[in-house]
Amino acid sequence: MNNINFTYLKKTLLVYLFVAFAVQTIQAQDPEFSQFYAAPIYTNPAFTGASKKLRINGSTRIQNTILKEKYQTSLLSVDAYVPFWYGGLGVMILADKAGSTNLTNTSLSGIYSYNVDLNKKLALNIGLQGSFVQSGYDESRLIFPDMLDKKLGAVLQTQEHFISNQKNYFNFATGFLLYNEKIFGGMAVHNLFEPNQSFVNLDGASAELVLPRRYTAHLGLNFETVRTRNPAEQVFLSPNVLFMKQQNFYQVNLGLYVRDKNLLLGGWMRQTSRNLDSYILMIGFRMPAFKCIYSIDFVNTKSTAGMNLSHELSMGFEITNYIKKRRYYHGRKIKDPSF
Repeated sequence: MNNINFTYLKKTLLVYLFVAFAVQTIQAQDPEFSQFYAAPIYTNPAFTGASKKLRINGSTRIQNTILKEKYQTSLLSVDAYVPFWYGGLGVMILADKAGSTNLTNTSLSGIYSYNVDLNKKLALNIGLQGSFVQSGYDESRLIFPDMLDKKLGAVLQTQEHFISNQKNYFNFATGFLLYNEKIFGGMAVHNLFEPNQSFVNLDGASAELVLPRRYTAHLGLNFETVRTRNPAEQVFLSPNVLFMKQQNFYQVNLGLYVRDKNLLLGGWMRQTSRNLDSYILMIGFRMPAFKCIYSIDFVNTKSTAGMNLSHELSMGFEITNYIKKRRYYHGRKIKDPSF
């Protein structure tokens, strides 16, 4: 009797079917951050320049630690209010790695947001984002049936050929933001023209693997519980909700920030189209020009292999007095604890 590992063979065939079938029919989803207001211009390009500060934000996320091949996402953004342009300018770099084939997506984005005061209490931002995206995967990690030896496993050379293991394309997003000192909310649409990100076209026809539009709506409130002129002494509550939909998938993040002087705490619940996905706890430390926030997702799973967690760390720097000519200053500030 041949010494064949049927479990290994079954897994290998599943990998092959996934590559051969899913690559042309399944539509991908964008990476996300639990601390969506710590990555504001990723959440909505209209946040660009809204703080009226020169702002540098960095976030890194390791998702689903129960998996052997973890999902990792890193983000770096710089944005500032520019009086001459009556709005904000921003630059953002996103790097994402997922799955056993090291599927990577790296994007460089430029963002402009027009800021205008509608009246003495209400302001409006309208943002537009353009991105250049490079995607790729490690084809050496793929296993095909013709690579299998009955006794030794995947040791043979495959006859499968791929046209390319890299894909470049442009992507666009837009959004708006309405806000005053106590309330802020807006909407954004990413993947505006649903770009094609196919690596191969197996049927030789016009089938495309498009990136579906991502719709985001968000709303936040600020309740100041301790009134003081010193920002470092402020204590306030900020309930927030975010709704996101991409193709047939949607999720709702509902939670609350509490800021007591330099300490920032938060608790969240994420509900998806399938189930109550996770509970999120957050703790942060904030100085006038620096912040550091850590959050952990307790992911709802039926697996007995261990606790499924996601970790996220965000850091940010802010410079407030970079605008010299204050008469050109337009727009209002958002008093959100995560900024």
